[in-house]
Amino acid sequence: MKKTLMLLTLAAMVSPVGAAEQFPTRPIRVIVPYAPGGNVDISARIIAPPLGEVLGQTIVVDNRPGAGGNLGASLVAKATPDGYTLLVGSSGPLSVNPVIFKSLPYDTLKDFAPISTVQAVPLVVLAGPKSNINSIADIIAAAKARPGKLTMASAGAGTTNHFAIELFAHIANVKLLHVPYKGSGPALSELLGGQVETMIDQLAASIGYVRDGRLKVLAVTTQQRAAALPNVPTLEELGYKGYQASTLLGLLAPAGTPKPVVVKLNAGVRKIMDNNTVAERFRGLGANPGASSPEEFTARIRDELEQWRSLVKQLNLKFE
Repeated sequence: MKKTLMLLTLAAMVSPVGAAEQFPTRPIRVIVPYAPGGNVDISARIIAPPLGEVLGQTIVVDNRPGAGGNLGASLVAKATPDGYTLLVGSSGPLSVNPVIFKSLPYDTLKDFAPISTVQAVPLVVLAGPKSNINSIADIIAAAKARPGKLTMASAGAGTTNHFAIELFAHIANVKLLHVPYKGSGPALSELLGGQVETMIDQLAASIGYVRDGRLKVLAVTTQQRAAALPNVPTLEELGYKGYQASTLLGLLAPAGTPKPVVVKLNAGVRKIMDNNTVAERFRGLGANPGASSPEEFTARIRDELEQWRSLVKQLNLKFE
């Protein structure tokens, strides 16, 4: 009897390690905290099949939209930390929502185990076809001539796009009239129609209009040029030192997931992101593809979170 108890105790002690070594032994569920069709959903469906092949298991994409991404993120934060429930997390729930919501059902830095980045979508500064704005210098000149009246649209108040506008106005020392819409689609429509003069938007949402020449792209907001727009300068290059804004996207597990599982998932993401076919699909979306270590991904999230918290505090931005 004592021998049996000892064996059971030993099995209980080593089973988590053994389970991690055998991982995965069943399908993996990847939570997308938004409705089907957007950049996060498309990205999840790009990586799921090849990652499933590498890991030897089916990966099921599960859309759980709600509360600006908070619902899906919360489901993963509270899931069993065994690697079988993962989050395709973006800047919204990871670094923007913690700044604009008074309380969240999760803590970005405590409740997740980042696995790897997958891509970053640059934002772009756009001008409408009917506008006389043809460069960043034109924006600055117009803003100084008409303080607080030059219109710049975004996909909504309290989005990365909105924060990017506030950061630009702050660094350039100009006053702009921010016009928030309920999503990129309505904002782009108004920009095309001339109801607003300029916009900062995710390249993934606007790349079609840029490629066919219906919108003028003046600059990208990342510190490196966008892979999809190699001839378009960055705001940093144009003299706005320290300017950096993008929408980060990567794969995360619940906090407490065994390190061997995180390491195996990270290796899988790295392998598929080295596949040029996968990388080209992301470039086609206007994204800059790239894997990272868990530590690098954690640092990116922390840096973004601190950047937006500092900006909101410094500018005393308020959200309903």
